[in-house]
Amino acid sequence: MEKNSSQVLPQEIARVAEHYWQRMLQLWPDSAEQLTQEQEAELKTIMGLSEFVAEQLSRYPNWVVPLFEGQLERLDREVFSHELASLLDGVSDEEQAKGILRRYRNRQMVCLAWRDFLGYVDLETSLLDLSALAEALIIAARDWIYQKLCQQYGTPCDSEGNPQPLMILGMGKLGGRELNFSSDIDLIFTFPEHGETRGGRRALDNQQFFIRMGQHLINLLNQVTTDGFVYRVDMRLRPYGESGPLVVSFSGLEDYYQEQGRDWERYAMVKARALGPWSGFSDELHDMLRPFVYRRYIDFSAIESLRKMKQLITQEVRRRQLTDNIKLGAGGIREVEFVVQSFQLIRGGREPALRQQSLFAAIDTLYNLGQLEYLAVDELKHSYLLLRRVENLLQAIADQQTQTLPSTQLNWQRLCYGMGIASENELRAEIESAMTKIHRYFKDTVGGQESDEANELWTQQLWSVKEDGYGQSLIQEHGIEDESLWPALKTWRDSVAKRTIGPRGRDTLDKLMPLLLQEFTHLPNPSKAFADVAKVLDQILTRTTYLELLFENPGARQQLVSLCFASPWIGQQLAKFPMLLDELIDPAQLYDTTSLDDYPSELRQYLLRVPEDDMEQQMEALRQFKLSQQLKIAAADVTGVLPVMQVSDHLTFLAEAIIEQVITQAWQQISARHGVPPHLENGELGFAVIGYGKAGGIELGYGSDLDLVFLHDYSSEKYPNSQQTNGDRPLDIGHFYLKLAQRVLHLFSTRTTSGELYEVDMRLRPSGASGLLVSEIENFGIYQKQDAWTWEHQALVRARVLFGENRLAARFSELRAEVLAMPRNKAELAKQVREMRLKMREHLLKVDEGMFDLKQSPGGIADIEFIAQYSVLANTHEHAELATWSDNVRIFEVLADLALLPDMSAQYLTQAYCYLRDESHHLTLQQTKAVLPVERVGLHSERVLTIYQQILGE
Repeated sequence: MEKNSSQVLPQEIARVAEHYWQRMLQLWPDSAEQLTQEQEAELKTIMGLSEFVAEQLSRYPNWVVPLFEGQLERLDREVFSHELASLLDGVSDEEQAKGILRRYRNRQMVCLAWRDFLGYVDLETSLLDLSALAEALIIAARDWIYQKLCQQYGTPCDSEGNPQPLMILGMGKLGGRELNFSSDIDLIFTFPEHGETRGGRRALDNQQFFIRMGQHLINLLNQVTTDGFVYRVDMRLRPYGESGPLVVSFSGLEDYYQEQGRDWERYAMVKARALGPWSGFSDELHDMLRPFVYRRYIDFSAIESLRKMKQLITQEVRRRQLTDNIKLGAGGIREVEFVVQSFQLIRGGREPALRQQSLFAAIDTLYNLGQLEYLAVDELKHSYLLLRRVENLLQAIADQQTQTLPSTQLNWQRLCYGMGIASENELRAEIESAMTKIHRYFKDTVGGQESDEANELWTQQLWSVKEDGYGQSLIQEHGIEDESLWPALKTWRDSVAKRTIGPRGRDTLDKLMPLLLQEFTHLPNPSKAFADVAKVLDQILTRTTYLELLFENPGARQQLVSLCFASPWIGQQLAKFPMLLDELIDPAQLYDTTSLDDYPSELRQYLLRVPEDDMEQQMEALRQFKLSQQLKIAAADVTGVLPVMQVSDHLTFLAEAIIEQVITQAWQQISARHGVPPHLENGELGFAVIGYGKAGGIELGYGSDLDLVFLHDYSSEKYPNSQQTNGDRPLDIGHFYLKLAQRVLHLFSTRTTSGELYEVDMRLRPSGASGLLVSEIENFGIYQKQDAWTWEHQALVRARVLFGENRLAARFSELRAEVLAMPRNKAELAKQVREMRLKMREHLLKVDEGMFDLKQSPGGIADIEFIAQYSVLANTHEHAELATWSDNVRIFEVLADLALLPDMSAQYLTQAYCYLRDESHHLTLQQTKAVLPVERVGLHSERVLTIYQQILGE
């Protein structure tokens, strides 16, 4: 590649270059004497082009001469490992090691940026150099930490005494040896065999050893010091994501991918590569992962998986309003990766030559195998090289992770100079041409069909009509008898005419509306649906991307109209949160509700798209996930795909997955500042979340709040040597858990653009609103046994652990069972329960004559719940199995099995309960009060009242 340092520097770059040159002269007065005129000019040029290089050389001017003495011309990536080993030899202090790694990284990155900007090397060489440097730094840090911890704890060994190493899988572009200039590194830590350390003061389990080692290693690489960082480390691709252990054994890794590995993890694993010197362990690791990634048969299911992943990325681009993004936009870097990796996933099981991490090597293999034509390979490769080079130079300007084209003239000039292109317009044209070619191949390989545009539809005339009489007659001509549709359409169109939506928006709306109106013609009452659809359109009129989404996607238009017709609640959700329109694109996906046990995994995958350290985006992502999943559940509900019991199950399991992530995030934030309680082991939190009411009974509805109680397991009597957390700003452990609880509530209640996550009610905690926000679990048990009211014991019937370690969950279940099994006078208990029910009815029942409140009216949901609660409290001391369940339906099953309730009564109560809850769900979706005419519920309510009188009557 020809050097381009002889180009004339644009004025803005020259001005910046001169500024840094004068600064260097002050720090290094004799620099002019040590450099030739040509070298001085080249140094000024690179300082004008890259702020990162300029800042580093201003701090370390002694790096300049060695660069000119050969490093720029003859960089040897093979020496990285040897030099680092030599520099770290004999170093025992972690802070000193951090400084060595960061300065070495920065010195080499200066050289690499210099070579890249001034054309010393081609792009593929530059990416190889960047990847080799990253690998050398990671492995040097790993080996240094391993040696240090072995001295402290002994050497981790298998059962036969063989030392065990920490193996590191490099993912993404690091695995493919195609790393960006300023990229995160995605890593997975693993080790071969379980066992324990040998040679230390006390034996430590291998997994504990490697978790500690992993934490040290991340800190060594990731922490920002005065010298910056080595690499931003992202561990979220590991099994179970953030909530999974930091390090797992080979067998744990294999079990996870065999039993729970997802399609997106297959895609990620294509580029996975064991870092460091190759060994038998490296072979074993790759052999173990291969069957998960590459199927023995030709696997066309990979196409649909990649299409869905691309759809998620497109949604993210739209939500975050990313423009000029050469990685994630249409025709961007990611689409080339999808094209190549779709072939790898489909055919890699049959074609071993395709099983490689490098995209460049894989694309050449596809040509050799006849899977891609020469023109396709040539265009894809050249377009990809152009975008990757632009990306690399963009990042080398200031060592920032960006794929967005510049917003300033100075950075455009820097980019054009590095690319050897005369102007911004010329470079933009080349980038657009490359992305157009890539997108064409992406659509041919992975993308779905393009949607048809509106042809000559009668609804085109309807949208354009001015005269009332003609509009009404046009509707009647086409067999629509709804007289309210035309007035509603005309009124809305007139209001839209007064809105400022811009020419592009107006044009898209005019193309969209005839197609959208066509969807109303199939409905029995079009004006009903139009009212709700119009509210959605009102919200997106100024957001043209969403109008275009509806125009381009027939499925989205159809679902928008049918769902708004079926449920005004869904219409309201779509109007409040237009980003949910993305979920309507693929009807098959919309009605394919997430499996109950998949919510945690789906949420972890969803959060992978968001930077781990961006708290605001993480909070927004949690809310968006909840909204999109609730929409899928509601869509399946109104179409009868999900029966009521399953609707509540899905809403409850969704809430549990979100609770888990909220606790994880809150813990990370609080522990980062204050450390953790030292009595905890193996990543424990010693913290539990108890769900009461609908959450505890697995009976959440749309818009339900969460009744929660927080517990922890720390007491100074149990752990007298652990009084404070072990961080830089230690706290009393009780105060630590209080802060954690406050942070959890903050994450739930903060209102972002996607609203509040959940409303949380903490009034059921010991002593209610005046009690502690988080209680020690044994104190909680004492309160329940000695001070709690009967209504609190009733509430405990519907309580269960939503989050917490097995040990803590088991202890809560024991305490709950002990409290429920306390002997009680049945007559006195019935009186107290009955009085509480009457008091509740007096306060909450407000219903018109002839109408029935599904929850509070006599014979309603509350009466059924009180029957279950009384029966459990009255009989558990004789029948311990009554403490097993927290949901009413299974409580009635147990009562019937024990002959404490006649079978027919249990059936009546269950039928009534399911019917009333089903109606309640549907009334919520219709946005009306949970009230029905008395005759609609007469049979159910009479049966419930009869049983209520038999059990709780005076």
